[in-house]
Amino acid sequence: MLEAEIKSQLGEYLTRLVTPVHVTAFVDGGKDSREMLDLLADVTSVSDKVTVTESAEGGAHVPRFALASPGEPARIAFAGLPMGHEFTSLVLALLQTGGYPPKLDASVIEQIRNLEGDFEFRTYISLSCQNCPDVVQALNTMAVLNPRIRHTMIDGALFEQEVASLNIRSVPAVYLNGQPFGQGRMSVEEILAKLDTGAAQRKAAELSQRAPYDVLIVGGGPAGSSAAIYAARKGIRVGVAAERFGGQVLDTLGIENLISVSHTEGPELAVALEENVKAHDVDIMNLQRAEKLVPGELTEVRFASGASLRAKTVVIATGARWRELGVPGEKEYRNHGVAYCPHCDGPLFKGRDVAVVGGGNSGVEAAIDLAGIVKHVTLIEFAPQLRADAVLVNKLRSLPNVRILTNTETQEVQGNGTDVTGVRYKDRATGESHDLPLAGIFVQIGLVPNTDWLKGALALSPRGEIEVDARGQTSLPGVFAAGDCTTTPYKQIVIAMGEGSKAALSAFDHLIRTPIAVAA
Repeated sequence: MLEAEIKSQLGEYLTRLVTPVHVTAFVDGGKDSREMLDLLADVTSVSDKVTVTESAEGGAHVPRFALASPGEPARIAFAGLPMGHEFTSLVLALLQTGGYPPKLDASVIEQIRNLEGDFEFRTYISLSCQNCPDVVQALNTMAVLNPRIRHTMIDGALFEQEVASLNIRSVPAVYLNGQPFGQGRMSVEEILAKLDTGAAQRKAAELSQRAPYDVLIVGGGPAGSSAAIYAARKGIRVGVAAERFGGQVLDTLGIENLISVSHTEGPELAVALEENVKAHDVDIMNLQRAEKLVPGELTEVRFASGASLRAKTVVIATGARWRELGVPGEKEYRNHGVAYCPHCDGPLFKGRDVAVVGGGNSGVEAAIDLAGIVKHVTLIEFAPQLRADAVLVNKLRSLPNVRILTNTETQEVQGNGTDVTGVRYKDRATGESHDLPLAGIFVQIGLVPNTDWLKGALALSPRGEIEVDARGQTSLPGVFAAGDCTTTPYKQIVIAMGEGSKAALSAFDHLIRTPIAVAA
């Protein structure tokens, strides 16, 4: 099952087990059960602290296996084969069940242990989803820390009938005690915020009492991370407030143009960014979505949580988000056939017809990926020609199950009240409208900057981007900006990193050259 190099690495990790781990495998005679037993055999072959017992009493999900510490009931289970992106989830579950401490702040660990109630979580995933492991690992960690929490990862491709009966069209999909709980990527802090609503209020009150920062960075993506590191190295007081650390990088799959790194993936890069920032003296404040910028002797940033932070200088690095179609039916059927991540949700449309809207690189790449999974892909592009690189367009045209529609306007997402059933589009050359029956629509039409909260406070371009000069200075003295939310051309990770560093250096230069601001 596992390659020799992977087995060797797994064996090294499992030397960190403090206590034994017992695995109960619920199997039948099928192929999937045999593959699961092969995987577990590889695990036991590299660690004598892991034992496996087979059971025919499978219950609702077979095959599956559950992990338990000595004398404890199992609280973590995997229904399916946790390979691909989920292999890391398996390794961490083994380590934490075996006594290896999770990497969480002491306050977060205490909050998990103090949760009252019984929590039975199920997370439906696809093995190609790069967002799913974060949720699986967060809930597994919570189950390890609190004996009243249980969690099962369920591979949607293996349990298709169950996924269909629950009408799941987007992963990760989390259920709590049999009811929908959350959709999409969630961190431990985000899950806790939904379970313990009082905690968010307490955190907001605590943040509002903090002393002013020399540099406050709003946003935790590549631009915000590099700004934090460069500012902290100056020995000044630095804070980072972010809705989610990593930003849009978390939704990026393969990254092959980051200088000196031949290949990485978005979630992996996001973890590295956060660890790099944490290695410096920086306050990191997650789950903080900025709502208002208030100029003054000290600039104030107000957040949706109710928190308010003040600073002598501010670096805005709030990035961008996927642009929406803005047509009838899109919002109504989001996560019920309308999707934005082909890598995550593509496997849920196996054997069905889908459309991709957008003829740039991201749209054509999505269509190519989906063509290997679904029955048929229709690519819809508004312009007369596809805008993607020629090598991608040539690859797309070579695929037998792809249809390309250019000079075409998407008019409406159609549905039956529950799921997407089709899309209406207009041929811009003839003006005629057509209905195309299908099960899913993947929107890939670019980005829109996260700057709505800055309207009236800073100068913005017609596209909503923050206008900055060569130093990252905005129209408001002492407020700088960097990354995809600005007018800086070419929205690339490496450019955002450089711009974030430059904005931090400019903020420091502003501090030392403005005695009044420093005195404040």
